[in-house]
Amino acid sequence: MTTARKIHVLFLTHYFPPEVNAPATRTYEHAVRWVRAGHRVTVVTCNPNCPTGVLYPGYRNRLRPQREIVDGIEVIRVWTYLAPNAGTVRRTLNYLSYMVSASLAALGVNRPDVVVATSPQFFCGWAGVIVSRLRRLPFVLEVRDIWPESIETVGAIRFRPVLRFLQYLERRMYLAADHIVTVGEGYKRKILEKVDIADRISVIPNGVDLEKFRPRPPDPALRAKWQGDGKFVCAYVGTIGLAHGLDVVLDAAELLRRQGRDDVVFWLVGEGARKAELQAEAQRRGLDGRVVFTGGLPKEEMPRVLASADACLVHLRKTELFETVIPSKIFEMMAMGRPIIMGVRGDALRIVEESGAGVAMEPEDPKSLLGCVEKVRNAPWGEEHTEKVRDFLMRYYSRDVLAGRFLELLVRVAGRVPDKSKCGSYEGELTLAGGPR
Repeated sequence: MTTARKIHVLFLTHYFPPEVNAPATRTYEHAVRWVRAGHRVTVVTCNPNCPTGVLYPGYRNRLRPQREIVDGIEVIRVWTYLAPNAGTVRRTLNYLSYMVSASLAALGVNRPDVVVATSPQFFCGWAGVIVSRLRRLPFVLEVRDIWPESIETVGAIRFRPVLRFLQYLERRMYLAADHIVTVGEGYKRKILEKVDIADRISVIPNGVDLEKFRPRPPDPALRAKWQGDGKFVCAYVGTIGLAHGLDVVLDAAELLRRQGRDDVVFWLVGEGARKAELQAEAQRRGLDGRVVFTGGLPKEEMPRVLASADACLVHLRKTELFETVIPSKIFEMMAMGRPIIMGVRGDALRIVEESGAGVAMEPEDPKSLLGCVEKVRNAPWGEEHTEKVRDFLMRYYSRDVLAGRFLELLVRVAGRVPDKSKCGSYEGELTLAGGPR
């Protein structure tokens, strides 16, 4: 990963390690590779508190920005109104407070060459617009979620005048960017339905660090701790949120209970807006020992968890919008050699099926989920199969390759003088289709 010109990237992100969600992981894994290649990266982010709204140990939410160096990355942590990943008003205050604090902090960063801001937090993108305008810097917007359409889909906001205003802001944000990077072709299509910027939008999908995520034996102690001894373990690993439709797990476990079967256990590994509600409902239905809520775990624990499952569930609610989503966790599961039960349609399912990494289930259908459990249970899955899947990842989804492509784009954009009155065109557009068609 080498470029002739060294640049200083100012990166605005709501999430960053030690938070363990997909935006934090993607930003860190790209930034650390850019630093190793000799570039300078300054990240402006929150004090870690996602998804509970409670600060991680060792951090303080102070008005004065706090600075640290993380693996060569300069990290500036700003004050925000802390809120759990639930409830519209408090979360909106959290997002708006980040936009203000991050914009102010970014104004004091010494001589950046390009500003990058990443969703899914919409107002993080607007912080990028503000900073790029005030500092007259090129602006690259990374889109990981189509917002506000996604919050409308899950019912977080229903008041039409507010949604129309947010949709106006969304279009203005897209037009303000000198270049847009999306993580999937579906996102690109959605954006182009709203604004005509085909000459300055690229697809750089999520990927995986193939050295960090490698096949390993299951951990017997972990399986015993989470009631997996002698059972088939189906693990959901990630955010337990409004979009994920994890009632299907409870419904599947109840079907097994009615059949008198106790040979399957579901692990729900993570935190989120619906965890407490689902946990209470599981207890009410008498699903203890059939559905295990583990809580959130550090990122470094994920390989051990994935290796200890017999199959991994990836699931989103059954809506057209979510067919554009490519959950980044599928690449980690594939790299670990774990078969995937894929409850997501669209490009994500195409990747899983074309790589041979799993089976398709009908989203929100508990009978389909149980059918997939039996299919995986009875299918051969040896080392040769795992190596084929890892070869697929190496060709199309290696984090090293994708970080290099993103860096090339940033160097190119940083070399151009931003002109906000024009759309602009970048020669040699980088587009990753995300694997074979």
